[in-house]
Amino acid sequence: MITLDGRSLALESIEAIADGAQVEIAAEARERVAFCRRFVEDRFADGTPIYGVTTGFGRLANVQIDPADAGMLQLNLVRSHAAGTGEPLDRRFVRAAGALRVNSLAAGHSGIAPATLDLLVALLNNDITPVVPSKGSVGASGDLAPLAHMSLTLIGEGDAYYRGERMTSAEALRRAGLHPVTLGAKEGLALINGTQVMTGIASLSVLRAMRLARIADVIAAMSLEAFLGSERVFDDRINSLRPHPGQADVARHLRELLDGSEIVQSHAECGRVQDPYSFRCIPVVHGAVRDSIAHVRRVTLVEANSVTDNPLVFPEDGVFLSGGNFHGEPIALVMDFLKIAIAELASMSERRLYLLLNAEDRGLPLFLTGRSGLQSGLMIVQYASASLVNDNKGLCWPSSVDTIPTSAGQEDHVSMGMTSANNLARVLDNVEGALACELLGALAATDFRRPLRSGTGTQRLYDLARTRIAPWTTDRSPAPDIEAAREILGMPEALIAG
Repeated sequence: MITLDGRSLALESIEAIADGAQVEIAAEARERVAFCRRFVEDRFADGTPIYGVTTGFGRLANVQIDPADAGMLQLNLVRSHAAGTGEPLDRRFVRAAGALRVNSLAAGHSGIAPATLDLLVALLNNDITPVVPSKGSVGASGDLAPLAHMSLTLIGEGDAYYRGERMTSAEALRRAGLHPVTLGAKEGLALINGTQVMTGIASLSVLRAMRLARIADVIAAMSLEAFLGSERVFDDRINSLRPHPGQADVARHLRELLDGSEIVQSHAECGRVQDPYSFRCIPVVHGAVRDSIAHVRRVTLVEANSVTDNPLVFPEDGVFLSGGNFHGEPIALVMDFLKIAIAELASMSERRLYLLLNAEDRGLPLFLTGRSGLQSGLMIVQYASASLVNDNKGLCWPSSVDTIPTSAGQEDHVSMGMTSANNLARVLDNVEGALACELLGALAATDFRRPLRSGTGTQRLYDLARTRIAPWTTDRSPAPDIEAAREILGMPEALIAG
């Protein structure tokens, strides 16, 4: 059970909820929500003009709404803004967004009714996940379209998954013994105004990037070892003179991974001075990626515990304040930054694989097969990696540099953060694929170095991988091996091994 209070949600907790963990609202947060809701209802009752409560939205902010139509205004808002398109978002992303939406509302500055917040919690705890199209958000005012699709389920409209099966939201609620809510003043606006969908994707992506960065070190170490590359570039004396934290961490990690390697010691006096950059510069490049991920993690954590709708309610001060907290720029920029940074792991990985397949001068057969010509070996595995790296080059173009005005010019600058989020997810898939391809090459190349033993860490990953991937003794389809390697990269045992 993960307790949400609007202020202290960890990225690891978001991931746990995405994977099915139950949630509850902290007692003090529940009190804040109830206090804020009473204030909203009191101000509505006394006729106070409030944006989005007694007025229209966006360019229609100056249009007054009859108080008798307040509920219909909120219902129309949710319905009209559910204008998404494209394939549904991964359900883990939607659950992460739901957790973030609950956390933001629990801060007590949105005016949501406790019953509506309770239904949001019940959706998570009863494995009801709204069907949310992946496209349609410009990232300001937040993720309007995706959040509107999420909110449809609360009113019994749209579609949802119930325990993995897609059906109407009304049917999903019925099966779970739940009932839709009737939205009151400001509630529709509180539900759909915010950055929680892009931040949900960012939260899971940061953690995935951290794991890929660590396992990339292990695969790189295995490749360097099999390539008979020099471990001297990991010397602390070199890396301490450029004291970026990530560079020092990676160099230390590589030293630990290669500790005790008989393969490394076998060519200690070979006389080669330098290796190609994709081996020699592992601490620099992988370290820069790590530092980039650390920055993105800090920003994402702040966003995960932010209130990003509008207007914001300050019941203790007796005011509603309109601002721009819904603008997705902080998270859009770092998602663009992260996809650029993490793509470098794939780019360098593909180069190492290329070198392993063309290392006859280092005693490895062409394409890592003992019968070149009759067999193609891992030749086309490198092609696959190259195609993934090429795909990343297009996806890494920063979406946040673009803006297209909306709402008749009222919303004249937007973040395009949802595009950044979707592309980031694809980049991470490509990076994983490229690392899987390199792992196949590193395993095959290592086999040509036996009976010499690998280093402490590289041997552990080798042993784990060989439980699922057979040695390459004759040509076969590499596709199943690539998928098996992908699975290995996601295994906790692989991280422990490294």
